[in-house]
Amino acid sequence: MSPPPSDLRPLALGEIIDRSATFWRRHFRPLFLLSLGFNLTTYILTKVLQLTLQENLVLQTRGGDLEELSASLLRTLVSLGGVFLVSLWLYYLNTLVVARYVVPTQLGDEAAPASSLQRAWKRLGSLSGAYLLSLLWGTGILLLMMLPGGLMLVAGGTLVAQRAGGVSSLAGAALLIGGVIVVSLGFVGGLLWYLLRFSLLAPVLAMEDLSAARSFRRSGELLSGRVEPGFIGRVTVRAMLLVTVVSLILLAVSVLFGLPALFIQFAYRDPSQPLLSLAPQSIIIPAELLQVVGQAVLNPLGLVVYAMLYLDMRVRREGLDIERRLDATPPSPAQPVGAA
Repeated sequence: MSPPPSDLRPLALGEIIDRSATFWRRHFRPLFLLSLGFNLTTYILTKVLQLTLQENLVLQTRGGDLEELSASLLRTLVSLGGVFLVSLWLYYLNTLVVARYVVPTQLGDEAAPASSLQRAWKRLGSLSGAYLLSLLWGTGILLLMMLPGGLMLVAGGTLVAQRAGGVSSLAGAALLIGGVIVVSLGFVGGLLWYLLRFSLLAPVLAMEDLSAARSFRRSGELLSGRVEPGFIGRVTVRAMLLVTVVSLILLAVSVLFGLPALFIQFAYRDPSQPLLSLAPQSIIIPAELLQVVGQAVLNPLGLVVYAMLYLDMRVRREGLDIERRLDATPPSPAQPVGAA
């Protein structure tokens, strides 16, 4: 076992971000290669979905019976949901691969992109099982957080349907508007909770030989309680701040590198059909591939942050830094027999 870095210790939030950025700069090439394939796969799925949706929109603009339009809408919703779930699974897999490269390197061990990919292959079943558990758990939390707004919508719709007029109609309209706002806030809150709760799921699967259910629980255990006094000392608060930073990075990258494709689509926009993209694929695809490459360049920075957070939690909660130093310390030579 190689000795760990001498500065392996509990880190402040700023230090986690700083070390993540430093690691990303020093290991730019392997991190780029580890992310490019996942980004390309996600792009292909999204592109196929986009072309399918455009074809459905063309059919809808030409008219058709209600049954055909309903079936087309159902297929669209199913396709959107399927691509989203697969893309999220690929994101977890990419996080696992990157974490398997980052954490051993930070611990002073040898790490290579090939070994990270091999680890991901071995953990594919556990990752899929833990991902399914996270979806079930996240769906329950999402519905719970949207429940108050849903009740407001039902109550408002009931009052409006009665057509009593006067105060009842105003109250119903107010409940409908408030219900939409509360449902939207509940959806956003549930999504943020999901990203926070399972931010360490992929690093746990990358570094620990646990089952899907145990990895699911382990990721929650690492994010529970507090590690320091004060508000920032709560692990959920620390993780929330880091998840926010990662989300802003991913959003900024997507927007920045997506501008060329957006400008091309706007240039070929048909005012009579604003939802359809009339830009030639020979022009739009290179612009979209630029966005894919840009994401593969900068997205690993966010994934490194998750790996650093996992390592920091292991150091704070389990004394991983002390354990590594004890394992790396050579045993003292035996005292000679008869020595004074």
